[in-house]
Amino acid sequence: MIGRIISHYRILEKLGEGGMGVVYKAEDNKLDRIVALKFLPPELTRDPEAKERFVHEAKAASSFEHNNICTIYEIDETNDGQLFIAMACYDGETLEEKIRRGPLKIEEAVHLAMQMAEGLKDAHEKDIIHRDMKPANIMVTSKGQVKIMDFGLAKLRGQTKLTKEGTTLGTVAYMSPEQARGGEVDQRSDIWSLGVMLYEMVTGQRPFEGEYNQAVMYAIMNNDPEPITGLRTGVPMELERIIHKCIEKNPAERYQTGADLLADFHHLQRISSTQTIPSKTRISKPPVRSMARKLTGLAALVIVATVAIVLLVRQFTPSVHEVIPERKMLVVLPFENLGPPEDEYFADGITEEITSRLAALHGLGVISRTSAFYYKDTKKTLKQIGDELKVDYVL
Repeated sequence: MIGRIISHYRILEKLGEGGMGVVYKAEDNKLDRIVALKFLPPELTRDPEAKERFVHEAKAASSFEHNNICTIYEIDETNDGQLFIAMACYDGETLEEKIRRGPLKIEEAVHLAMQMAEGLKDAHEKDIIHRDMKPANIMVTSKGQVKIMDFGLAKLRGQTKLTKEGTTLGTVAYMSPEQARGGEVDQRSDIWSLGVMLYEMVTGQRPFEGEYNQAVMYAIMNNDPEPITGLRTGVPMELERIIHKCIEKNPAERYQTGADLLADFHHLQRISSTQTIPSKTRISKPPVRSMARKLTGLAALVIVATVAIVLLVRQFTPSVHEVIPERKMLVVLPFENLGPPEDEYFADGITEEITSRLAALHGLGVISRTSAFYYKDTKKTLKQIGDELKVDYVL
């Protein structure tokens, strides 16, 4: 193909290939620009379903006008009937190549994940699900901008003819449990895949692994990932909570939308910035006596919360002879700051810490921080809050 003229494109070099296409770098002779051409593999040109999926990729991706989604120029066909897509060609590397060199810095991993969430949010609002989110399909430009590639397995909600019931599409390591089972897939499956990638960016390894595909699928559906803090020090507990919420096996317990996930990412950035004091002009160092009072109060609060948690867990933890009840739900309401305004971050930090600790307990469901903070400074009673959130306990 190198040197060949396709329509008004001259093929320059091969960039890569995957299950749904071969990609070449080419020169657009009409507009004098460099593009990427993705061709359907020759052996699939006679497969009507593969052809339809390929055309669907172009139609789905061309509907986007978002900074974090690859720009599609056109879809065309060669004289011998081979379909191809002309798309933007970016200077950079795939996320797969970045991860291969080792774990990313925490700030960079969060920055890239937020961009992916932004792109998915836009796609999901257009009723388009990617279904093959993985590091090889994420381009990171030389300026650090994320571009989501390859909507070849995208599925318009309600468009079921591209998927046979009981079959799986996508890359096994990044599949959600429902996708691995061949079940119905929605935007929460993309959020799962994003969580798996973020786990890998932070730790340098995947949360679910195995020697063969069936073993990986079993791990995805049945095993818990190794705690992130056990693989890397210095990971904020809020980030660990976000990742684990993305990869909850039950879709109802994950982030329901990209907007919900982004809200928690923004909160993570806020609390991270308040806990880091870059200069003397930021926050003056509090008097020793004042800090001692705060630490004493924090220690007392942690002790009280720990006792409450133990009593709570004992209350609904069954003996070996009892039937296991349904999981109890709890919400941690935002703590109130009774000190000076600059201590607001302290109250928020305590709320975050206790929420994260409780969320790690088996048998207990904890309402997300985003939903809980909605009730900050509320005039509603605890009963009203409990009824609205459908929780068994309020802390």
